[in-house]
Amino acid sequence: MLKTHNDFEVSGPVVVVVLDGVGVGKHDAGDAVFHARTPTMDWLDDVALKTTLLAHGTHVGMPSDADMGNSEVGHNALGAGKIYDQGAKRVDVAIRTEVLFERGSDDSETFFEMVDHVTRSNGTLHLIGLLSDGNVHSHIDHVEAITTHAARLGIKRIRLHALLDGRDVDGQSAHRYIEKIEAHFEGLSGVDAKIASGGGRMLVTMDRYEAEWDMVERGWKAHVLGEGPAVGSALEAVNSARKENPDLNDQYIPPFVVHDSNGPVGTIEDGDAVLLFNFRGDRAIELSRAFEESDFDKFERHRVPDVFFVGMMQYDGDLGVPARSLVKPSKITSTMGELLASAGVKQLAVSETQKYGHVTYFWNGNRSEKFREDLEVYIEVPSDRVTFDQRPWMKAAEITDATIEALNPNSGIRFARVNYPNGDMVGHTGDFEAAVIAVEATDLCLKRLLAAVRKLNGVAIVTADHGNSDQMYQLDKNSEPIRDSQGRFVPMTAHTLNPVPLWIYAPGLDGLKVRELATRRLSNVAPTALYLLGLEPPEHMDDPLILKRSEA
Repeated sequence: MLKTHNDFEVSGPVVVVVLDGVGVGKHDAGDAVFHARTPTMDWLDDVALKTTLLAHGTHVGMPSDADMGNSEVGHNALGAGKIYDQGAKRVDVAIRTEVLFERGSDDSETFFEMVDHVTRSNGTLHLIGLLSDGNVHSHIDHVEAITTHAARLGIKRIRLHALLDGRDVDGQSAHRYIEKIEAHFEGLSGVDAKIASGGGRMLVTMDRYEAEWDMVERGWKAHVLGEGPAVGSALEAVNSARKENPDLNDQYIPPFVVHDSNGPVGTIEDGDAVLLFNFRGDRAIELSRAFEESDFDKFERHRVPDVFFVGMMQYDGDLGVPARSLVKPSKITSTMGELLASAGVKQLAVSETQKYGHVTYFWNGNRSEKFREDLEVYIEVPSDRVTFDQRPWMKAAEITDATIEALNPNSGIRFARVNYPNGDMVGHTGDFEAAVIAVEATDLCLKRLLAAVRKLNGVAIVTADHGNSDQMYQLDKNSEPIRDSQGRFVPMTAHTLNPVPLWIYAPGLDGLKVRELATRRLSNVAPTALYLLGLEPPEHMDDPLILKRSEA
């Protein structure tokens, strides 16, 4: 039960604004945030309480501080108020310590059920997922470890359905991962292991939030049915796509199906096992549903093979999707959303489709359902279905309109969280000019939102979940932008390791001071918001970022 305090009183709403992908960069040539015209953020520098937060690595539950943050773990930390070991870390530990491969342990039960199923049926082990070392959705090392142990246990036929990244890694790096995994397959003695199908992650299979089921359908046709453009190898597919468009980012490579003289080399059939090896859930749920739901109606599947389907993690604990998972997730409880619902505090969550799940599902500790239907208002603005460099303003204006309308004086809403996806989604395209426009569009809308918060006598906490647009070019070892053979800067499409900004805009609330902490990170935001709401943060949360007036 949350306790109240009498330090001060905020009569209006407390609003957390997430400027997704807007980190604090080095103010260099590739820093689109620095080069953007941002009068609102500049104004916040002068009038608001200001600091920065760490949003990467161990500070958000990832295995090491060399790991970039991402929107999933960022919103988990923002909403939970503490750090939990995330999917990447849990999977990494289970595989690195080999506890996943020790028969008889609780941690290995599903792995051996999968292997035993394939050996009994004399079927094929299929692996579907993002083939890279980005460590945001997946890691190629996990594929190598799992197939190595499967081969040792007698699996004779393995097929990989490789989704190409270009987003969390270099934009044209797919060939390197294909060559690496094919070399690994060649070293599996007595095993027929091949890449069977694939395509770019933004065209094939990895849709999220039901924004574009056509992507999943394209994946189903390629992976399961063996339908799609025929190629002799995955490398041929990549090279052909780049020959047609030399600047094509890997995430937009069309679907492909590898053929030999007998046709597709790896359709999915009855008796096979399918492992979806992504550990992050948002872009894995829909394919899981296509395999598991008997009444599935999002597209015509034509043929539904009877397979042993398993996810690397359980992607949705409330819905139980998928039914089987290799690695058990951390249980995130007593999040800010849950605590406020229990205390009878009305809440609002707003974003467009691309980040709607982040202010709902991930904010609430990977929970799909509301805690209390009568106290939670969720608003999803439909995203454009185009590549975001073509429309970098995205739905920032509509998000702002919806938030201001919902925060009317009679709404009773005391807490709101809003996500502007522009800095992240446009940053991932690698288009510097578009990223500048994206940041400027967000800044313009932020001005309107802050004015509304001020009019309601509220407080705004403005921050980000990770960096992206703050580093749009790849850097060499001297931190200088890398140029290609034509003298052009080489785009960077991945997240950054940079800290993110934090402003607390509290007009009329004098005397607030930043608390001196050894480390300030995203998990400090929830306890800060609670304190501004007049509530004492619970002991399990990290410290708030502001000092109590008695401490100041």
